[in-house]
Formats: sequence, structure tokens, C-alpha cells
Amino acid sequence: MTEPVFFVPSRRFTVAEVADLTGSAIANLAYAETVIETIASASDGNDKALVFIDGKRNAGLMPSLKAAAVLCPSDVADQAPAGVAVLVNPRPQQAFATVGRLLYPAASTPVALTSETGISRNAFVDDTAHIEPGAIVEAGAIIGAGASIGAGTVIAPTAVIGRNCQIGRDGYVGPGASVQYALVGNRVVIHGGARIGQDGFGFAGGAKGPERMPQIGRVVIQDDVEIGSNTTVDRGAMTDTVIGEGTKIDNLVQIAHNVRIGRGCIIAGHCGLSGSVTLGDYVMLGGRVGIADHITVGDRVQVAASSGLMYDIPAGERWAGMPAQPMRDFFRELSAIRAFTKHSKGDKNG
Repeated sequence: MTEPVFFVPSRRFTVAEVADLTGSAIANLAYAETVIETIASASDGNDKALVFIDGKRNAGLMPSLKAAAVLCPSDVADQAPAGVAVLVNPRPQQAFATVGRLLYPAASTPVALTSETGISRNAFVDDTAHIEPGAIVEAGAIIGAGASIGAGTVIAPTAVIGRNCQIGRDGYVGPGASVQYALVGNRVVIHGGARIGQDGFGFAGGAKGPERMPQIGRVVIQDDVEIGSNTTVDRGAMTDTVIGEGTKIDNLVQIAHNVRIGRGCIIAGHCGLSGSVTLGDYVMLGGRVGIADHITVGDRVQVAASSGLMYDIPAGERWAGMPAQPMRDFFRELSAIRAFTKHSKGDKNG
């Protein structure tokens, strides 16, 4: 049985076309008309593929490279083997991604799972919902009363859009995802199984145990946000939970009520943001970072994987550890512990 091919290139590019698209310089113009048919990793290329070398991280692959062309910084450009076109670019990975999105548009943005267009007769759409022309609502999807779906947006099978929710244009809500009490911008991708807008984890102590606090806020998701599979975003308690423009959130992330996330943030899988956390713009959280409630993280902060934040972090800093501390202090402490351990072992052996 022949293996299926899930993604087929939409077209071919010449090296000259790639240079124009990405602002790259061709090291040897004799290769300008070399044809590129696909993309590949630098360790798994072929004579039809475009690959990239991102400086020191994988520069060791350069001399044995197999590729039609390579995007790379200038300091390794002279190491490419004969027959490989060299495209010099200060940000090769970004340039590579640009070409990849054009070669494989179906792999860049989720598409409808069925061949249906418009509103499936097997979907439930309330009579008061508004679906703009060009939107796709697939079989088994549920669109609640007063909800609106923008043109070009795909609502996948078994997805649920709650009453009065607004979903912008050219977006995607994946299979089994649910969106409640939320305003969602344009070009937002919500992957399968995500839960947006359920009530937050808010309780007050009562005579018979915890009593639920009403959660009357919303979720506001701005343009160009992506939310991974099985991620949960609780609606605000009294104010809104907000996810800023261009932020990308991995699978299996928990975002609690009243959290406010800035623009362009990156949040890796298994992170947990407690209630009323504030992230500035362009914050990067590694996998399994946990943040205590009411913490404020400044713009462009980077937090290492598996860190636990218990204190506010000023803008521009890098933190690590459990509990987290500035990166330089973390490594200084780690070195001290290692030195002490080594000394203790030496005493025992002596």
C-alpha cells in the first residue's frame, strides 16, 4: 500500500525568486535559476530542497549538506559544498519559514476537514446567529444564539460556539473545541479540543466548604493569536481575560481568570498561569513554567523551562529555577551546589 502524501507543494521557486521574497543575497549568481521544489531540515535534505543553517547551532552540517539551496548567515556561507546555491540572510530561519508558507499553504493554516462549503445541513446553527458569506460551518458544529462568524473562518466538526460569541474573519476553530463568553479577532487559530471561556476556578470559604464565586467576565482574543490543542482559557471573574495580538500558545496550557497577556508572546506547553497574572509584550515562557497569582512579568522577559515564578520580573530579564530567580544568580547558585557536592564527596573518599 502506497503511503499517503498529506502536503503537496503549491508551486516551484527558483533561487532568484527566493532571494527576492526573503531579501537574501545570492552568493554565486550562476545558481540563480536553480529550481527549489520543497523544504527540508539541514540533516535530511535532497537536491530539490531548500534548507537553512542558523549559525553556530547547526553550522557543522554545512560541509556535508545535500540541498538545492541553503539559507545561512554570512559567516558560514563559504562552507557550502559545490553545487548548492547559497542565499545569505541574517535571519535564515525566518526567511525559510516565509518560503515554506508559500510552498505549503495548507500546512500553514488549518483547512476544512470535509469538502463542504458554507453551512453544513448537519450543523446546528441558531436562527439568530449571523454567518458571513464565505465562512464554513462543518457537520456536527454548533453555533449558539446571537453568535457571529466572520467570512473565511472555518468552524470544524463538533466545535461549539456559544451564544453571543463573536469570531472574526479568516480564523479557525478546530474539532471538539468550545468557545463561550468570548470575543475573538481576525485570523485566530484555535486548535482541536481547546476550551475558551469556561468559568474560572474561583471559590470563597463557606460554612460547608468552598462556595462558587460568580465569574461574569469575558475572554478577549486579539488578532493573529494561535491557541494549541487542549489548552484552556478561563473567562474573567469581574474583568476580562485578554490574550494580546500575535501571541502563540502551545498545547496543554492553563490560563486562569483575569490573566492579561501582551502582544507577541510565546507560551510553551504545560505552562500554568494563575489568576490575575499579567504578561507584558514579547514574553517567552519555556515548557512547564508555573506562575503564581497576581504576578506581573515585564516586556521581553524570558523564563526557562520548568521554572516557578513567585515574584514580579522587571522588563528585559531572563529568569530560571524553582523558585525562579535571575539567570545569572541561578547558575551561580547551581555552580556553588555542584562545588559543595564535589567537595563533600572528596571528604568522604579521603
